[in-house]
Amino acid sequence: MPYSIEIDLHGHTVESARSLITSTLKTLPKDVREVSVIHGYRGGMALRNMVSKYSNAKIERKILGLNQGVTIFVIKR
Repeated sequence: MPYSIEIDLHGHTVESARSLITSTLKTLPKDVREVSVIHGYRGGMALRNMVSKYSNAKIERKILGLNQGVTIFVIKR
């Protein structure tokens, strides 16, 4: 059954957040179809900007959630 996971970047620097996203995507179970990346938006834009520019071969597309502090990565099948 496909499911989604969350990565919470609160408290991370841009570099540690990038590393966390990369390591999570490397070990992603095959049935995960979405990764919700919680980056926030009130404390600055650095994490949000990094997430919007982040690229990985497993990501099919990105969706900015209804909550401006969340970006959803849709994972390729």
